[in-house]
Amino acid sequence: MLFMLLNMEKNIKMPEIQESSGNVFADMGLPMPEEMHAKAALLHRISRIIEKRLSDRKYAAEISGISQAEISAIIRGRLSEFSYDQLIRFLNLLDFDVQIEVRNKPDSQQPARVIVIASEAIHPL
Repeated sequence: MLFMLLNMEKNIKMPEIQESSGNVFADMGLPMPEEMHAKAALLHRISRIIEKRLSDRKYAAEISGISQAEISAIIRGRLSEFSYDQLIRFLNLLDFDVQIEVRNKPDSQQPARVIVIASEAIHPL
């Protein structure tokens, strides 16, 4: 039995490991990976704000003017349920500024990207 186990280990092929591009959605070959990556970053940021500032989902819903179901969808990271506009509006309702900067893409970078940068700590209310 031990011989069989040792022999089986020798025949097991390890999966090929590839370095990530930095965007898991692109790595998986999903459509519109830049948009999905940016929305995921916004949802993550909103989720952290709710967690730090508004630990109660009911209170978070009251303060932001959206339903508890939408709060749950944000916390669960359901990208397809929200547009950029909704996520930006939600950040504004939570009293956060959202700054959009358009700039030239470096020649060395392909393709052009959408990047979400959270620039400061989340302060309690």
